[in-house]
Amino acid sequence: MQALQFLDWLMISLYFAVLFGIAWWVLKQRKETTTDYFLAGRNVGWFVIGASIFASNIGSEHIVGLAGTAVKTGVVMGQYELHAWCILLLGWVFVPFYMRSRVFTMPEFLELRYSPTARWLLSVISLVAYVITKVSVTIYAGAVVFQALMGIEFWTGALITVVLTGIYTVLGGLRAVVYTEALQAIVLIVGSVTVTVMGMIKIGGWGNLVSIAGSEHFNLFLPLDHPDFPWLGMVLSAPIIGIWYWCTDQYIVQRALAGRNETQARRGTIFAGYLKLLPFWIFVIPGVIAYALTKTGQLELSSADQAFPAMVKALLPVGIRGLVVGGLLAALMSSLAAVFNSCSTLFTMDIYKKLKPGATEKRLVFVGRIATAVVVVSGIAWIPLMKHISGQLYHYLQSVQSYLGPPIAAVFLLGVFWKKINAKGAVTALVGGFGIGMMRLIAELNKERLSGVLHSFADLNFLYFSFYLFLVCIAMMILVSMFTESPAFEKIKGLTYATTVAEDKASSRASWNTRDLILSMVILVIIVLILIYFSPLIIAK
Repeated sequence: MQALQFLDWLMISLYFAVLFGIAWWVLKQRKETTTDYFLAGRNVGWFVIGASIFASNIGSEHIVGLAGTAVKTGVVMGQYELHAWCILLLGWVFVPFYMRSRVFTMPEFLELRYSPTARWLLSVISLVAYVITKVSVTIYAGAVVFQALMGIEFWTGALITVVLTGIYTVLGGLRAVVYTEALQAIVLIVGSVTVTVMGMIKIGGWGNLVSIAGSEHFNLFLPLDHPDFPWLGMVLSAPIIGIWYWCTDQYIVQRALAGRNETQARRGTIFAGYLKLLPFWIFVIPGVIAYALTKTGQLELSSADQAFPAMVKALLPVGIRGLVVGGLLAALMSSLAAVFNSCSTLFTMDIYKKLKPGATEKRLVFVGRIATAVVVVSGIAWIPLMKHISGQLYHYLQSVQSYLGPPIAAVFLLGVFWKKINAKGAVTALVGGFGIGMMRLIAELNKERLSGVLHSFADLNFLYFSFYLFLVCIAMMILVSMFTESPAFEKIKGLTYATTVAEDKASSRASWNTRDLILSMVILVIIVLILIYFSPLIIAK
């Protein structure tokens, strides 16, 4: 493998110069209000919304973890990368309710739909989830990139990136985050496409790749007896996690909330849907290419998670390599910036403001900055503990999300579609679902010490567990809601389909046109075609 040379470092330096130039320009435009700091003044257009959603989602854990998983098990985890339909669900189903309610956060929406208790619960669950998944995993994956590409010591590289990202996030808020993410999305796509093309040239084209890697590495639907990713588990679980992540998670939805109106927010999700079709080809397929290159002796890997960085160093020419490294750093920084800002918003608007309702706008922005700084420090403190994460980074991420996401997805879905669901039902599902998920996580960590029913509980495939937990949460909500009082109409007016007034329906209908609908349908057709091609019946031929 080749070391980075002067031209590579020059490209990386130019990237950072442009990035911080944009951040500085944004800082000059800022206003010391909560709307500006947490939602970029609610004045963001569709392009920036879509690019920001994509850049927030695609972190270093995707690039490192997806390629690493593809080396070991093929394209199966690519099913999570075909969730563009979930982003469309956000734009077409959920955005109208979110935009009408004028909320800052998802917990705030639950307070309007259910109760203050539901808001507190979701805030706490979300913050715990971010620490366990997004913050820790992104830092870990970023450290892998630094060590593999730059030769910088593992933890030192992670520390540098966390601090740099934290600085402009603390100072600029969401406005700084979304505009820098628009640049990062472009750099990330260009760099990753370059790696994929160069890898495909190296292996001799698509036909050679399928022949060398084997058709089993291109199968999105693995056998029912597969220990990790049985096809039925993927079909049942992946949509639940997708709805939770794309339609109800502050980390993603906050970008849509920053839209200047419902039209721009929806079109931003449509644009993000097209961008979301790319990771399967530019992150998953490179992992398969790396696997094929190792089989032919053209590439050496010390671990599966080194696949993408190793291809960057081995295949790309000087200068281009620096640009791609910039893309990897962009992924790391955009994800960290997004989670830092989301945590800041959740803490300030859902916890601090509830405790201090008389706080001034300036005070809330100050607390938001402090909260971001605390998250940065927490991320740094978590770094040494990440040594215990296994090599299957993306597997770890999806399994933990499968323990946390189902109760939240159930509460939002039924809350919007069924007016009978009340606060008691929602709180029961949130508490019960989170408790069961945490019990599963603790049991899995101590699986070797358990036996009998407890061992079976800890050993159940995480995909099936996610689906069963979702059903349990739905049952809790329905049973409790059916035997307690229904919510008052005025309480849920405009927050469910059944209670949306004619004026709001007309306004929402006027916010989209036939072109928006056609563009959305095209995304769905592309997803279906990919699923068909990478099915056992087609790819085996």
